[in-house]
Amino acid sequence: MPIRVLHLSDIHLGSGLCHGKTNPATGLNTRFEDFVQTLQSCIDRALGVTPHTSFNTPSSSAEVGTGTSIEPVDLVIFGGDAFPDATPPPVVQEAFAQQFRRLVDAQIPVVLLVGNHDQHAQGQGGSSLSIYRTLGIPRVVVGDRLETHSITTRQGVVQVVTLPWLTRSTLLTREETEGLPLSAVNELLLDRLRVALEGEIRQLDPHHPTILLAHLMVDTASYGAERFLAMGKGLTVPLALLNRPCFDYVALGHVHRHQVLGTHPPIVYPGSIERVDFSEEEEAKGTVLVELEKGQAKVEFCPLTVRPFHTLRVDLSELDPTEFNTPQQRLIEAIATAPIDNAVVRLIYRVSPEQLHHIDHNTVCHHLRSAHTYTIHPELVSQMTRPRLPDLTATQTTNPIDALKTYLDHHPELAEMADDMIATATALQLHLTSTDQADELTYSVDLNVDDATPNVSETVDQLRLL
Repeated sequence: MPIRVLHLSDIHLGSGLCHGKTNPATGLNTRFEDFVQTLQSCIDRALGVTPHTSFNTPSSSAEVGTGTSIEPVDLVIFGGDAFPDATPPPVVQEAFAQQFRRLVDAQIPVVLLVGNHDQHAQGQGGSSLSIYRTLGIPRVVVGDRLETHSITTRQGVVQVVTLPWLTRSTLLTREETEGLPLSAVNELLLDRLRVALEGEIRQLDPHHPTILLAHLMVDTASYGAERFLAMGKGLTVPLALLNRPCFDYVALGHVHRHQVLGTHPPIVYPGSIERVDFSEEEEAKGTVLVELEKGQAKVEFCPLTVRPFHTLRVDLSELDPTEFNTPQQRLIEAIATAPIDNAVVRLIYRVSPEQLHHIDHNTVCHHLRSAHTYTIHPELVSQMTRPRLPDLTATQTTNPIDALKTYLDHHPELAEMADDMIATATALQLHLTSTDQADELTYSVDLNVDDATPNVSETVDQLRLL
């Protein structure tokens, strides 16, 4: 029988509270409740229960039902980033512990990997997950170092090699890295990682399936906001370092977008379980179910029903003033047709200064009331915006002098030098034409070019700047 493994990552419990509101019944932020209920759905799935989650009602949080019975898993592996930082408030720690306690009670082993958000001071001083090892909770393994763990499940033994988030901070304090560029430090850290990982691989039992559980950035992955959050702190690892036949499954964490980077063995980011902000608006959220055997692994992405995010963009600045609909009416029409019910909504509309008095903020808010929460971001179109020049296509062209005249007509600030610029441009055009026929240029009095060379030279320089 294969060993059934649930792989989840990047819970970030306690994140995104700015997109929620206070639930009067509990006193808690509704986005915190969303995260807790989504985590509950993940644990339900591990225990063999399919939860029913719906965001189709205008309630302040998801409704989780009893669900139907399915086959439970034999092992749960978590890819890191339990919380937004290493010091979560007690209420957040308690909510996390309550859910994973359910796995302990069901005698399902758990591996908790330390991610970059779980570490204190870039790896120094422990992590927010270290307490679970200190308490000696049965069947809970904390991966805060490169180490191989032999875990006994109901279907047999699994070897899990844990690779937590790596930083350069320790290496940078040593004399051997003094004066080295960052690229050289990265290479040195990668070389040491290769040696250390090879040491773990040589100790593996070839008779048992093996999982590499790592929290890191892979060079072939598609990144989102997490790339900028970890900019300058983490190490990007080449895919070839992970693509080893000794691993039957490579379970990754850190990147919030679900993606499969390899198939032999499967190298998988499950992604985060909830949307942290609008950068993840279009991303599917879920966990990964793995059927693991020695030499192979079957992978299935299991989507989670999470609260939708929706950005509504409306450009009112280009409305025809003669149209019957006012900017306010157009804005209300756009809201009415948008999927905003019980969603976290961001309304962005462009408006010109003369249209501002047409927009009533209270009326707009009234029409957004079906959203879970919303923010409104008006963008004022600057009066200094340059008018568009005529479009030039293959069938619609103009000569350079006419194009320059059109350009100057749209830039009144250049009116004083317009005549000189046109005259100089005409002289340049004549020069280019005559050069093909002769090696010298004779200025015609019809060009009306001032004989003063500095003036012509100055105008040429201005043309080049334009």
